[in-house]
Amino acid sequence: GDSDGTDGAVAVNAFLWRAALDTISFMPLASADPYGGIIISDWHALPESPDERFKVNIYILGRLLRADGIKASVFRQVREGESWKDSGVGDEVSTEFEDAILTRARKLRMQAVIEDK
Repeated sequence: GDSDGTDGAVAVNAFLWRAALDTISFMPLASADPYGGIIISDWHALPESPDERFKVNIYILGRLLRADGIKASVFRQVREGESWKDSGVGDEVSTEFEDAILTRARKLRMQAVIEDK
């Protein structure tokens, strides 16, 4: 593959794409559009806190592996009786997702460079 992560199969950076999928692999996937660079998880509740659930939208904004090439939006709901109500999430949660994706993408790129040699 190309060491810049642009393998032609996706319209966005392949390392960011793969890393984003890896990072939210514990959540059910609602949709993934490699051409638009959009990954949307379905709602997911952690076993230890069944009365709150999260959903993540990830936007890959280009073909370069850069910190500003990814945007994560995290949504949270809490159970109130029989229904779910939207509840805020601090910006730090989205930043943690973005950082985790970037770290994973850099590791994938380093592995690809080593394998190409």
